[in-house]
Amino acid sequence: MEGFWGTLKCEKYYLNKYSTFEELKKDIEDYIQFYNEKRLQKRLNGLSPLEYRAKAA
Repeated sequence: MEGFWGTLKCEKYYLNKYSTFEELKKDIEDYIQFYNEKRLQKRLNGLSPLEYRAKAA
């Protein structure tokens, strides 16, 4: 979990400025969806989590 938040901060938070908490919250929610569904991950042989699970099923 700690690694995820570090990745989120490096890939999203530090690259943007947020005017409101709602903006930040929306960006975090969008990033979590991206991370879980679309982000290619080396440990999954270059597949996204969704692709990896579909392949395993």
